[in-house]
Amino acid sequence: MGSTQSLSRAQARRIALAAQGFADAPHAAPTMRTFARTLARTGVLQVDSVNVLQRAHFMPLYSRMGPYDPDLLRRAASGPTRRVVEYWAHVQAFMPVELWPAMEFRRRHYREQRGKWWKSVDEDHSQEVLEEVRRRGRPVTARDLDDGSPRAREHWGWNWSQARVALDYLYMCGEVAVAGRNGQFEVQYDLPERVLPAEVLAVPTLSAADAHVELVRRAARSHGVASANCLADYYRIRVGEAKVAAEALVAAGELERVSVEGWSRPAYLHRDARLPRRIAARALLSPFDPVVWERARAEALFDFFYRIEIYVPAHERVHGYYVLPFLLGDRIVARVDLKADRASGRLLVPAAFAEPHAPAETAAELASELERLAGWLGLDVIEVGTKGDLAPALAAEVDAPMAS
Repeated sequence: MGSTQSLSRAQARRIALAAQGFADAPHAAPTMRTFARTLARTGVLQVDSVNVLQRAHFMPLYSRMGPYDPDLLRRAASGPTRRVVEYWAHVQAFMPVELWPAMEFRRRHYREQRGKWWKSVDEDHSQEVLEEVRRRGRPVTARDLDDGSPRAREHWGWNWSQARVALDYLYMCGEVAVAGRNGQFEVQYDLPERVLPAEVLAVPTLSAADAHVELVRRAARSHGVASANCLADYYRIRVGEAKVAAEALVAAGELERVSVEGWSRPAYLHRDARLPRRIAARALLSPFDPVVWERARAEALFDFFYRIEIYVPAHERVHGYYVLPFLLGDRIVARVDLKADRASGRLLVPAAFAEPHAPAETAAELASELERLAGWLGLDVIEVGTKGDLAPALAAEVDAPMAS
């Protein structure tokens, strides 16, 4: 057996960023083809309700494609030929519809464990809810069922939270699927056969072991190079399961064992991974972007210690409420707290911080990226606050309202 290939940290960074789509040639006007290419890179788009800047699932697409029409995602997530569907993939996330058969092991687990709500789930009540979804013949929210149900205990007798518990259980078990979301971001549920393409439902489901191999294969493709812990985290399987699957892929020639400078754990390199000579990225990354969602990986690759502070009391926050890392080239060089004040048309920047290795052009490049982001969000003015060591230089670069 030959010696294990060794990668520098810089090489690993470039491989990882290329795998995530940051080495792809830009399309002048992003189309559904651009969307499909980007989704193939990220694999999933994490969904989160926080809307202080833009919903989480829209941001990774923007980071890779640039300003695009958000209707691309809405079109991909609806209609008889939908490309993506929400499920518990990484966490709640859009995933390609073809992953539905591979998630049967997870649906089976929740059926056996009575869903995320465990013993609070009433099977009889859940079946009543399922029959009502079937009867209505259209996507429904938990609020729809609550508002339309009799209050008498001898009949349905549930309140909104009870409907939500039942629907969430049915969703995790695959008895219902997410058809979409309404204007209040409430989940709309329907029967899988009314949500997913028939050809997807006709595909035989995978065994747990085969599903783990498929998920690790996809995670390895999206990571480029990764430890077993990274591979396990991508689709939230156990590390032991990921190791077994990764070794099966090594035996099949799809993965290669490698070492990475500074990594204490062995790593796996996907056979199709690219190692560009340089990465010319300039992008703001959502806190829920695959590049940074596994915080230990972000630290190992980028020497970037990152924690989201949404749930930290305001007076205890170090960097801000909704802080986005700023990727320039192949390094994360800054972090910036952002808020879209839609009522006033302003992109607020309460704080901006440079990383120790940030180059001299960081403030100018960040200002250009903020201008591009503001334009995409339909905001007219960028307003920089005073918190953070990068704030004065950034404010000097953003010294006038944007042209309309």
